[in-house]
Amino acid sequence: MRLSVCGPIYAVDVDQHSDIAVVGLAVMGANLALNLADSGNTVTAYNRTTSVTDEFMQGEAATRPVIRADGLEEMVDSLKKPRKVLLMVKAGDPVDYVIQDLAPLLEEGDVIIDGGNSLYTDTLRRYEELKERGIRYLGIGVSGGEEGARYGPSIMPGGDPEAWPLLEDMLKGIAAVAPDGAPCCEWIGRDGAGHYVKMVHNGIEYGDMQVIAEAYDLMRRGLDMSPSEIGDVFARWNEGRLKSFLVEITAEILKVTEDGEPLINKILDAAGQKGTGKWTVISSMDLGQPTSLVAEAVYARIVSSDPDRRKRASGVFDSPVGSLNGVTVDDIETALYASKIISYAQGFRLMQSASDENGWDLDMGSIASIWRAGCIIRAVFLEDITSAYEGSPGLPDLAEAPFFAEALQQSEESWRKVVSAAALSGIPAPAYATALAYFDGMRSERLPADLIQAQRDYFGSHTFERVDRPRGEFFHHEWGEE
Repeated sequence: MRLSVCGPIYAVDVDQHSDIAVVGLAVMGANLALNLADSGNTVTAYNRTTSVTDEFMQGEAATRPVIRADGLEEMVDSLKKPRKVLLMVKAGDPVDYVIQDLAPLLEEGDVIIDGGNSLYTDTLRRYEELKERGIRYLGIGVSGGEEGARYGPSIMPGGDPEAWPLLEDMLKGIAAVAPDGAPCCEWIGRDGAGHYVKMVHNGIEYGDMQVIAEAYDLMRRGLDMSPSEIGDVFARWNEGRLKSFLVEITAEILKVTEDGEPLINKILDAAGQKGTGKWTVISSMDLGQPTSLVAEAVYARIVSSDPDRRKRASGVFDSPVGSLNGVTVDDIETALYASKIISYAQGFRLMQSASDENGWDLDMGSIASIWRAGCIIRAVFLEDITSAYEGSPGLPDLAEAPFFAEALQQSEESWRKVVSAAALSGIPAPAYATALAYFDGMRSERLPADLIQAQRDYFGSHTFERVDRPRGEFFHHEWGEE
């Protein structure tokens, strides 16, 4: 076996076997490989395109315990048994293609770890297929972006429970560390649980970014504030209950200038997406759980993605955009905070429903805990969520926890003021509005669904239940005979 070894500081014996291999050396894979090496592991690095491997080995890897492999067979031969292979390739078919080539080279008891943003149903399928071959499969969610991967991400492992003890120390060793010293990595559940939780994390991330963007737009158009002034507001908010990674970087972004002008004003207002928000909404519909704020965040990106159409429509319709009469910056902060509570409450309800459906036994407090550092949605807010679930492990709805219930009640006046003023001013605030509508709906003892059910029975004999009879009894009325 011929192995190319790295550099001047670490002399890696060609006969030494690696602790883990990383397949895929794009930004996330390369940084995780370096993180693993810095944490005391010998790593084999492999990329299908050898020039990418060349570049990686000539960088920081040259001074780390990293072994190069130029083929899958060479990579497999370099590993200690049971072998551990971390895939950091594009989600979807590329994962299947790598597994197809890799699995025949592995032995019973070896472990394949998918660290990409795979759809959890794909993970379920791969888990079962590899289980039949005696290969252990883990699907782990990794959040934190480029910096997190390099210096400590939040990690959400799921898959084969027998594989977890083989990777636990290694994964916890590279994870971010929460304020209380706990690693932001803990076992989530079997088969697709890890990737499911990562999917919902990303859906919540869509929501967080949307409520922040709406605050920016309301201050910019409704309060006529400059990007720099808005940046100052976000910096102040980052010292309080909204302290978070996303609020922090928003404050920084709005301060950046180019040629004397705010850079934000030169960025095309067309937001991209990679699908995890959409997947979250689809899953919520399948499970009958409302994630209305994430849905609005996804649709807002879709609306933004066609600026030519919006420009054409702006020439057809008069715009009522005006100032936000009576609304203050503090009101907007309150609306953002209240909407954020609703978004997380919906996300945790969805995860609980998926846990019940799939028998995952998800620990909501543990999930909130590992999101406290490393990941994109890391925030002081998650300390409060962790405390809520620790105080009431069977909490049916996060919004009903005393801390958050009180916060929602105290937010209501400002929240309604912002939503109504935005509507009157013609400034879209879909996330704030849908969060408020959900809040009003979930606490309404009676909703107009009685009429909807009557209509369904009228045209389709779909039957209805009655308030004066026990649940589960269904009735039909001959509506046209009166």
